Amino acid sequence: MHNALNGIVAAAIALAVAACGNVSHDVAKDGHGAGQLVWPSTSDVTPMHKGGTFPDIANLRQVKVGLNKQQVSDLIGFPHFSEGIWGVREWNYVFNFRKPGGDEVTVCQYKVLFDDEKLARSFYWMPETCADFLKDVAPISSSAPAAVAAEGPHVLSADALFAFDSAELSLAGKDSLTEMAKSLQGQGQKLRSVRITGYTDRLGSQAYNRRLSQRRADAVKTYLVAQGLPADRVVAEGRGEADPLKGCEDAPPGRVIECLAPNRRVEVRVTSVR
Repeated sequence: MHNALNGIVAAAIALAVAACGNVSHDVAKDGHGAGQLVWPSTSDVTPMHKGGTFPDIANLRQVKVGLNKQQVSDLIGFPHFSEGIWGVREWNYVFNFRKPGGDEVTVCQYKVLFDDEKLARSFYWMPETCADFLKDVAPISSSAPAAVAAEGPHVLSADALFAFDSAELSLAGKDSLTEMAKSLQGQGQKLRSVRITGYTDRLGSQAYNRRLSQRRADAVKTYLVAQGLPADRVVAEGRGEADPLKGCEDAPPGRVIECLAPNRRVEVRVTSVR
């Protein structure tokens, strides 16, 4: 029994040491960099990721600052190594890319660093030239590169979309989103991405507000996708009470909720080719 226990402890220590060797050192609390970036050996990927994967380029382009881990995993999957998922602040991937019209495969490593709230903040490639695979390629028939433009944001009042403290779309809210979906569908293949960001006011706990804002952003995404928008180009994010438009510190009692209405909103940012 004693020998078996010693064996378990030794194995646990070995796994801990191995994990420490696969993750970066002194990751900043805000997720913007680390004291030393560590790149795990590509041979250490989990069995299901042996050899790396071919990522969806459109999804990979949508991995941006501020996404939570579930949103990142929805776009590019969970990490390819055994550093962990929810409790860690670093995810590592091995991606394969093939140049258009060629058979040669380039193997790249991709790293995402998260802040203390587990929101994505920094992104790295090894080699750095792998980032070039994400660049937009102009159509062969065009003599000039495609111009990508970001619109908006289109600001929608959460009070017009949802009942107070609810994430269920109202009939009026659905009508508004139906018109938006028709407009976006009219862009066809020129539509590159739709980023939906939900916000709440400061009433209630931060954790509750973040959950509510995420549920509202998800509800808008689900409805737009149901109206025909491509799901792989729509990203939903909840920011809770962040980035308020009004403070309302001097609002009289009984008028605070009304005063804070501009903060309860959903912003839609559209990126498309011009």
